[in-house]
Amino acid sequence: MYLVGGFEKGKSILWHAGASSVSIAGIQLSKAGGASNIYVTAGSQEKIDFCVKELGATAGFNYKTQNWSEEILKVTDGRGVDVVIDFIGADYFQGNLNVGARDATIVHLGALSGLTLPKGVNMGPILWKRLTVRGSSLRSRDIEYQGKLRDKLETYLPLFEDGTFKIYVDKVFPWEKIVEAHEEMEKNTSKGKIICTIS
Repeated sequence: MYLVGGFEKGKSILWHAGASSVSIAGIQLSKAGGASNIYVTAGSQEKIDFCVKELGATAGFNYKTQNWSEEILKVTDGRGVDVVIDFIGADYFQGNLNVGARDATIVHLGALSGLTLPKGVNMGPILWKRLTVRGSSLRSRDIEYQGKLRDKLETYLPLFEDGTFKIYVDKVFPWEKIVEAHEEMEKNTSKGKIICTIS
């Protein structure tokens, strides 16, 4: 995440899908890495409260009830953020360009809303703010890269052991209830992992 996002100590960062497992890890890593401010988007006040009160994010914005890009620009006095980590794709592309600070990096790790950009997207901010737009997928990485990423994560093991970093499991289902697990996932109410166990 830091390798592809260009994150450095003192930079601000926005994590979309704030209560997802990847963002939960990312928020904790951002905090430990010295982020100046950590912003999130999520689909409920419950998830926002979780990200802010439990994980330590600076502020969160409800994408269902707020224009998150406008709100982020308000709280940053129009500056925006240095790094954006996005899993949503097309629907958030313009908002990401809008909230990117000068020389910001926007990293696309998924495309839950699709890959085709809406008509009328203004690409101008890429030019005048010198934005870097990147994409990454762990599945397309070779074994060597994945090994290095694993090794980097291992350096944080003491923070798991002393409780600084936490692993959040929302619900656990037996394998026989895989349909129920998928239904739970489709509700989009979980905070952290949904796990199926095989006995």
